[in-house]
Amino acid sequence: MTTASAASPPAHAPELAGQTVVVIGGSAGIGLETARRARAEGADVILAARDPAKLERAAGELGARGTAAFDATDPDALRDFFAGLPSPVDHVMVTAGGPYYAPLDEIDFAEALRHLDGELLGPLRLARHAAERVRPGGTLVFMGGTGARRPARGLTLIGAVTAALPALVANLAVELAPVRVNLVAAGFVDTPLSATLLGEGLETRRRQLRETLPIGRVVGPADVAALAVHLMANTALTGATYDVDGGQQLV
Repeated sequence: MTTASAASPPAHAPELAGQTVVVIGGSAGIGLETARRARAEGADVILAARDPAKLERAAGELGARGTAAFDATDPDALRDFFAGLPSPVDHVMVTAGGPYYAPLDEIDFAEALRHLDGELLGPLRLARHAAERVRPGGTLVFMGGTGARRPARGLTLIGAVTAALPALVANLAVELAPVRVNLVAAGFVDTPLSATLLGEGLETRRRQLRETLPIGRVVGPADVAALAVHLMANTALTGATYDVDGGQQLV
């Protein structure tokens, strides 16, 4: 028996062949990696993001079917984007947005309202528009997190969103059936957004996670992308939240 045959991954038919995957927030990080994984599984991809230059670079790299540069928190722009999509598409993943951390005495309530609108009303708007464009059995995949499940100073707002999203997704799965709806809840993921948030503390955080996580390494965008594409391909999965945090909650 040769070691080469043991090490080679089993061949399989592309899981998303002939399908179309829309990734909102698809120009970098988790969104870009999910689009790359979907392409490897045979899908056409349509990428949407705010930054036109980054979007065009990503589209050129992947050979995207189409792109759209807009702010996903703008209700009119979101409506127009979905109205312009070919019908039907098979899957929509949303990675746009980011966390809002602030202790109670420092909360900017205008910013907090914008965050709540984007994180809670945003998925509802998207689901309403996507219902007319996603084929039966296709999926909506939303992104959430695990880090704010443990109460701590500065996590009041994001903790409330973290608790609300699984209920929102479960109810959408009932309302939109047979379109499937799922939530990916990530811990720390080593992305450009993480680098921006942590600044000079990024390498310290990476080292801490390598030393403490049960998996012995830092979770990367490819780990999240693999889960997202599985949720698209596995037609038995809907209405649930799937954690991908390397065991971070256990430590």
